[in-house]
Amino acid sequence: MNYQDTVNWMFQQLPMYQNKGKSAFKKDLSNTLKLSAQLNHPEKKFKSIHVGGTNGKGSTSHMLASILQEAGYKVGLYTSPHLKDFRERIRINGKVVSKQFVIGFIKRNKAFLESNNLSFFEMTVGMAFDYFARQKVDIAVIEVGLGGRLDSTNIITPVLSIITNIGFDHMQFLGDTLQKIAGEKAGIIKQNIPVVIGETQPKTRAVFEAKAKSTNSEICFADQIVKDVFESDLKGSYQKHNIKTVIQSVKVLTHFGYNISNQNLKNGLLNVVKNSGLQGRWQVLQENPKVICDTAHNSEGLSYTMRQLQSEKYNNLHIVFGVVSDKDLEAILPLLPKTATYYFCKPNVQRGLDAKVLKTVFNSNNLLGNAYASVKEAFSCAKLSADKDDLIYAGGSTFVVAEII
Repeated sequence: MNYQDTVNWMFQQLPMYQNKGKSAFKKDLSNTLKLSAQLNHPEKKFKSIHVGGTNGKGSTSHMLASILQEAGYKVGLYTSPHLKDFRERIRINGKVVSKQFVIGFIKRNKAFLESNNLSFFEMTVGMAFDYFARQKVDIAVIEVGLGGRLDSTNIITPVLSIITNIGFDHMQFLGDTLQKIAGEKAGIIKQNIPVVIGETQPKTRAVFEAKAKSTNSEICFADQIVKDVFESDLKGSYQKHNIKTVIQSVKVLTHFGYNISNQNLKNGLLNVVKNSGLQGRWQVLQENPKVICDTAHNSEGLSYTMRQLQSEKYNNLHIVFGVVSDKDLEAILPLLPKTATYYFCKPNVQRGLDAKVLKTVFNSNNLLGNAYASVKEAFSCAKLSADKDDLIYAGGSTFVVAEII
């Protein structure tokens, strides 16, 4: 199989959450542990940092990787989902894994993967850990896929766990209260391993403190300690929370002997995109008209991006918007501007919500616009309609952003 055949085969190993949603969620780590044993426990051969939370875990992971690179370390970075190419999920010092490694890993392990019915996400985690071990990274930043306790990445024992914040997302797996969701995310807190919590929230604080006490883990809340933030090339207003989380995490790492100077920290934050390849976070795609895309896709994330939109200067606002079918529309409708013209579209994944359904719900809430056959068509029509002093925002789902960048 060539690279495309290999990736297609992986995507067909259902269930895969990106397409299927709830049916892809595994209830234990047994498959991942089996694969780890088959690969001779690669996750035990490198040091790691585990990053979870509802929003900001991707940006936080990329920022940390960038800073560690600036400090001279060989840094693995595992994140999900990807936007354009599967290989974005697995990087070392910003460079994506080679096509040859992806092909070779599947070829070597295909019989095992098939006979044990491993999911797309489980085999991807195994591939990443195998790659980092073979390449002898100094440290790897590992982003949780979904939740924490039962996530495939949770077979690692990191040097530091990080939980950015807790919001309402993926409630069908993680629970319908912030406390229940926090309980699942807290599953990445390990015995005697320190944990940095990004944002102090009244409903979740006690959950994290109780878990840290039970695991004898030193716990700190970044937003209570870090007052000043440094500038970053990631320009979303919400990034100030992630920057505080990262600054506190770096403090903890230096305490454990990692050699990271203040200049490394500043340079790392200023060069996240260059060092780590991050895309889709308040990304300005063009000017005249200005086009901004952002992967924010739940009420907490969208509340920040919509607030930031208000501070932009423009004549008319055009919003290209699509969501997945399990999205809580009632929670996000009040956040969106009624003065915008909407271009409704269905992201090209199985669980994308039909654009006509989205249009009906939005129109009945005075958010007006038309439905289009694809993200590409919606985006093209927005660009045709917009004057040079207008602004186009594209988002609602990671998968919408993936189709336009």
